[in-house]
Amino acid sequence: MNRHLHTIFSTMGVRDVQVLNNADDAVKRISEIYDQGVAIMRAAFDRFTVGDNGHMRQPIDACYPFLGIEVGTENLNLDNRLSYGALHDPGVYGTTLTRPSLFSDYYRRQIALLMEQHDTSVVVGISNRRMPLPFVIEESTADIRQDRVATLQAGFPLPDMSEIDDSIANGTYRPDTGEPKPLALFTAERVDYSLQRFHHYTATKPEHVQRFILLTNYQRYVEHFVEFAKGEIQNGNTYQSFVEPGDVVTPNKNLVSTHPSGVPPHHMPQMPAYHLVAPDRMGVTMVNIGVGPSNARTITDHLAVLRPHCWLMLGHCAGLRRSQQLGDYVLAHGYAREDHVLDQDLPPFVTVPPIAEIQVALQDAVVNITGLQGRGIKTRMRTGTVASTDNRNWELRYDELYERLNQQRAIAVDMESATIAANGFRFRVPYGTLLCVSDKPLHGEIKLRGMANAFYRERINQHLQIGLEAIRILRDDVGVDQIHSRKLRSFDEPAFR
Repeated sequence: MNRHLHTIFSTMGVRDVQVLNNADDAVKRISEIYDQGVAIMRAAFDRFTVGDNGHMRQPIDACYPFLGIEVGTENLNLDNRLSYGALHDPGVYGTTLTRPSLFSDYYRRQIALLMEQHDTSVVVGISNRRMPLPFVIEESTADIRQDRVATLQAGFPLPDMSEIDDSIANGTYRPDTGEPKPLALFTAERVDYSLQRFHHYTATKPEHVQRFILLTNYQRYVEHFVEFAKGEIQNGNTYQSFVEPGDVVTPNKNLVSTHPSGVPPHHMPQMPAYHLVAPDRMGVTMVNIGVGPSNARTITDHLAVLRPHCWLMLGHCAGLRRSQQLGDYVLAHGYAREDHVLDQDLPPFVTVPPIAEIQVALQDAVVNITGLQGRGIKTRMRTGTVASTDNRNWELRYDELYERLNQQRAIAVDMESATIAANGFRFRVPYGTLLCVSDKPLHGEIKLRGMANAFYRERINQHLQIGLEAIRILRDDVGVDQIHSRKLRSFDEPAFR
């Protein structure tokens, strides 16, 4: 069996193949290969910085780790209760992996599930995909003299965007003859690309990101989150630390003995992130995505590689029904995708369904925080379709959009929710939306400054508390395995969650 697997994967260009029978050994070997590649790249770059161009004479042999598995018909386990961790067709599967120091627990869990479900070994080796220099050494492209740039480009592997895409997640990838079927949604290069971009957009390192994500389009939600987080760090015993842009870390002295660290950035990033850190990354990350579907897509494109358990949108919307009042909540059960930023990756004919566990958690959170019961909750919250537009001044196209929104049975308009839900569907990240009505332009109640300020004072903190309560319910009562819905999986789904 071992010789058979050696032959299969060596033919595919995998070197130093090892057949391993438990997940711990597999993760250990993955880490060794990755660390070896980083050391090789670091040594070559150090020589380059002192004027040694020896790296030009032969390619730098720093390649990503590879994980593979062969599943025969006799090893299939078609348990229809599973949403991930199993393969449904016989064949040879594989993927490149990166940053084991960040993903070791995730890798260990996914590998253990594969071994358990299919009663087979896995293969770990060195892939034929070279590590791009900027993904390994962040400072490699800074402060390089112009006359040295060409030498660097000629001698070091750099990101090849023709090889970095979302075809696996989009369901359009078809392996060439002799290539393995995909084992994960993202290749190592795609993961590294997003880790770099996330740091750029949020001014926080990806290792701080927690598995429960709150996304908002208003800074005042962030201000209340910061206030809540600092209170938890000072007085609570659930969260270990709080991380702000610039990787400014405030530790919880009740739980850890580390010291504060980090320096706030001179300028805030485009989408600042804040992380309330708990053991096993089971805390809460909040990102202020700003306004518009472009930012909503950008940040979720990059958050997805960190495999969060869910992301929830908390923000403001325009209410479309006369019976709605300012400050009422909107729980999205459906989405009209008028944002168009994902049409090429997730065509408009694709339905974006609600995730039952998320919907129930959000509704229960509204009940718990507001104290409303039974029919009383209908006085404060409405469920239905949210239309997300790419035009902030959509009200100026009143005649056209009145008819369209009426046909959609929409109850609210915003600019981000459908994008976030659609990308959650595309990347198999459970999603949900709870909005708060801040104006009713179709009924003459536009958002004026004085009205908005009163609304902000009265509603934002309660709305945030509902989001945090929903995460508590999902984490502590529902359980993370129950959150990951089968309805997000395709019929040729990669096994990794």
